Amino acid sequence: MAFTLSDDTVLVSDGGLATELEARGHDLSDDLWSARLLVDAPDEIAAVHAAYFAAGAQLATTATYQASFDGFAARGIDRTEAAELMRRSVRLARAARDEHGSGWVAASIGPYGAALANGEEYRGRYGLTVDQLTAWHRPRLEIIADAGPDLLAVETVPDVDEAEALAGLIGELGLPAWLSYTVAGSATRAGQPLAEAFAVAAGVPEIVAVGVNCCAPGDVAEAVTIAREVTGKPVVVYPNSGEVWDGPRRVWTGTSTWAPGLVPGWAQAGARIVGGCCRVRPSDISRIAADVRG
Repeated sequence: MAFTLSDDTVLVSDGGLATELEARGHDLSDDLWSARLLVDAPDEIAAVHAAYFAAGAQLATTATYQASFDGFAARGIDRTEAAELMRRSVRLARAARDEHGSGWVAASIGPYGAALANGEEYRGRYGLTVDQLTAWHRPRLEIIADAGPDLLAVETVPDVDEAEALAGLIGELGLPAWLSYTVAGSATRAGQPLAEAFAVAAGVPEIVAVGVNCCAPGDVAEAVTIAREVTGKPVVVYPNSGEVWDGPRRVWTGTSTWAPGLVPGWAQAGARIVGGCCRVRPSDISRIAADVRG
């Protein structure tokens, strides 16, 4: 059944995949982050998907956020094997969904900065043109889309140029997708106004939702309003805990400001997919699911 969104239903997405893998004892300090476990411990990825479905999630995002041909090559993995690992990520999520009995699989498409593994996705402005970013993203997107997810989760995009590259590719592929920025206040991490950023998606019918992720919970409400005003599309929101990622040290700093009680307000404003990102765990998703049902 094709993935669709309606204005009278709110779907619950999962939480931080890497966060839960770390809680299960895995060291993800490697440049591949959670994608490393596609090689070393795929059963653990499946187990985390299952945990989020059991907690009330209706969408599972795959372990491909930081998966790239460049990143795998640095580990001595050739393009053929790298492509198979990306396909494996989709199979793992689909198997967990099928065992659960319902739900959707959203294939995670992280930004170029994620593959650099130094926190660049929280800054943007890589010095690459739209054409260069399109050429970098195309092979990975084609492989992952062909693996059979229900939709693409094009996420943590920090910059309008990268969004333009990705929106063009999404239009070519014809698979439903959401486009989600990481933001600071009412601007992208690269400093562009959110109205300008969301406008990139307005004329792309394959982009079925727009929104924000891996931002502070306090940044969500305004972003929902702007996204609805600019695009008229359903909105997807899945903030992190409110802590801040220190890229050079590879640690989260600060204090959590996560408050699941915010969810009803986001839904009332137009959010139709709600979940969590880094530092948000199954127990948090259970509370989000309860808020959505309420």
